[in-house]
Amino acid sequence: MQLDQQLKTVIQERLHAFTLQVAEHHQHHAAAVAVVITDEGHGAELPGLPRHAVWSTQAALLLTRRSGQLRKHAGQWALPGGRIDTGETAERAALRELAEEVHLELDASAILGRLDDVVTRSGFVITPVVVWAGAAQHIRPNPAEVASIHRIPIAEFLRADAPMLAREGHGAHPVLRMPVGEHWIAAPTAAILYQFREVCIEGRPTRVAHFEQPAFAWK
Repeated sequence: MQLDQQLKTVIQERLHAFTLQVAEHHQHHAAAVAVVITDEGHGAELPGLPRHAVWSTQAALLLTRRSGQLRKHAGQWALPGGRIDTGETAERAALRELAEEVHLELDASAILGRLDDVVTRSGFVITPVVVWAGAAQHIRPNPAEVASIHRIPIAEFLRADAPMLAREGHGAHPVLRMPVGEHWIAAPTAAILYQFREVCIEGRPTRVAHFEQPAFAWK
């Protein structure tokens, strides 16, 4: 799957046609994450996924591992993002956090649309903002927030064994995980990745708000 204008147009059209579900904030904190579409580059740097000597222009999503120094969710998989400041839109917050976490500066023209809000067990309403980043060759982690950056090919999220669903003794619905290489990413991040796959790539208006999150994500 090449990162090209055709893919960009398809994703933008599908997001435009998608009817969003917006969550009430109530006692939750408002946050935004950037679902960044970029080149696969030299690979994801993960076990079970290829390393490329020559830069790959296959389409990928940008994920991070959170710094081990952070007070909450240290070391966990994440999409670049954070709290929405007072007076800030979700789109502006996602772009600001993208610049702060991985030194990727983009303007509003890079925004393709939104996915459904996700309410987390840790007290946030997350708004996913889909962003077209092009090659993004010069990104680097902010070590205060990000331990590592990974370009995971979109094709990896189309695996036949994705999503992985399991009951874990809490909640009425299964926990959702997305397999990546030899490991997996858990909800809520995995739920956003799954909805991106369904809506933007497969063209299916799939909802994910009902999926449960593992106990370690509740804190």
